[in-house]
Amino acid sequence: MKCLILGGFGFLGSHLCDVLLERGHTVRLFDRFEALRDNVVHLQGRVETTLGDLANEAAIREAVDGIDIVYHLVSTTHPKISNDDPAFDVASNVLPTLHLLDQVRRNGVKKVIFFSSGGTVYGIPRQVPIPETHPTDPLCSYGIQKLAIEKYLQLYHHLFGLDYAVLRIANPFGERQRPDHIQGAVTVFTHHVLTGRNIEIWGDGQVVRDYLYVRDVANAAELAMHHQGTVRTFNIGAGRGKSLLEVIDAIGGVTGNKPIVTFKPARALDVPINVLDTSAAHQHLNWHPAFAFEEGLERLVAHFRRQSDLAPRQA
Repeated sequence: MKCLILGGFGFLGSHLCDVLLERGHTVRLFDRFEALRDNVVHLQGRVETTLGDLANEAAIREAVDGIDIVYHLVSTTHPKISNDDPAFDVASNVLPTLHLLDQVRRNGVKKVIFFSSGGTVYGIPRQVPIPETHPTDPLCSYGIQKLAIEKYLQLYHHLFGLDYAVLRIANPFGERQRPDHIQGAVTVFTHHVLTGRNIEIWGDGQVVRDYLYVRDVANAAELAMHHQGTVRTFNIGAGRGKSLLEVIDAIGGVTGNKPIVTFKPARALDVPINVLDTSAAHQHLNWHPAFAFEEGLERLVAHFRRQSDLAPRQA
């Protein structure tokens, strides 16, 4: 297949590109951030790359030309800031996606695979682990706009026969995720521990999340391309949870460094627990996580240490 990855220079997009190339597909990358091109520099000469914005209809029309599969990984916001300006959240994500879907159906694209948010679309869980049939009551605009795009994909399937898959992804971590970003607790905390910086915890550290190594996300996304069936929405997670304190303890064990932690008041947007039921992905995609949390963490630590002199410190 010829695949387009919207957001292809980013953390998830670059790993997805690696997997698609390994499995014989051709790839075109579309991204608005030139600064992230380093994530795919190792693929130079093997992929097409295009700078552009999802909101630019002409750029999107050109990007989807000749494409079989579109992977939509783009979001202009993240959960923490999305409630600051919900109108911007909708205008910069939902509306451009509708223009994208119009271009997709006009150009004969076979399938759209959308990266949604397993961590925000469900809200406070009524059962754990959380199945795809769970009520969706997000506590942030980010989750609402993700759900809106899911619904429009369903509508375009109904109206125009557009094939699609939705991946509700848990909390991915791994190489190429930005350690200076406010998203990605495992990656941020690991870099802080390696560099002797203080870790700030919102609340008491007992918030539980489902953490998944990035390669497993990329594998699931490639498998979703081939799936044919009436089930189109899949939770993608480890299927088990870890509290923030358990994550920090594991980082200390792998790095050999003693974490420094301070606690701040809890945030209203943080649900107490989020662990995904991934049985649908197991059954319909034949997907299972291949990496244990500790193995992914060891790979991340090795990556950071290759980048700089971050040898273990004495506890």
